[in-house]
Amino acid sequence: MNDTNGYGAPPPGPPPVPPSAPPPPPSAPPSGGTGDALVLRVSRRMLWAGSAAFPLHNITMVDAFMFRPSRLAALVRCLKWLFGALLVYLAYVALNAMDHPGGGGADNPALLVVLCVAALVVPVKDLFAPPKPVLSVQVASGTALVVTLPSLGELQQIAGRIAYAIDNPEAEFTAVVHQYNTNNYGPVANVNGGQGNTGFKL
Repeated sequence: MNDTNGYGAPPPGPPPVPPSAPPPPPSAPPSGGTGDALVLRVSRRMLWAGSAAFPLHNITMVDAFMFRPSRLAALVRCLKWLFGALLVYLAYVALNAMDHPGGGGADNPALLVVLCVAALVVPVKDLFAPPKPVLSVQVASGTALVVTLPSLGELQQIAGRIAYAIDNPEAEFTAVVHQYNTNNYGPVANVNGGQGNTGFKL
């Protein structure tokens, strides 16, 4: 029996299958989050820290340790700021003497005290800063990614997962850490990073 639709033509076949969709593009890097929170992620052989990307094969060292600021460097900064405050005060005294050539201008010791206190606020804070847990990831170019968390154990686990991902291409993970900047306004990665626990060079 000839199967037709009454007009002698065969019935219509199934609708054409659309071509397969192209593979999705690589996922975009995660945002840095709000405040000092930072998304750290390993995906497709890349280590993402906010918008900064580091190829896993370029990583030369991963270490989690207690970072102890250099007391000597902090003391040198204190002396520099004190010297700067003294120069400002001497300039003030010299200008005051020029405005009062007859000796009517008097010194202002209170100004010197204020200048010294203001100059020592940040250096003294660095001088007595307690040790802080950090995770340092260094790459072949000399750049160091430095992040922190309240727990050293969590950072050690993240360091282990990064080290595992270096030799295992299928490994991927995401963690939320906090950005650690020695200058408080620099980028995520410091070009002059440090290793061990002797402090970072600024």
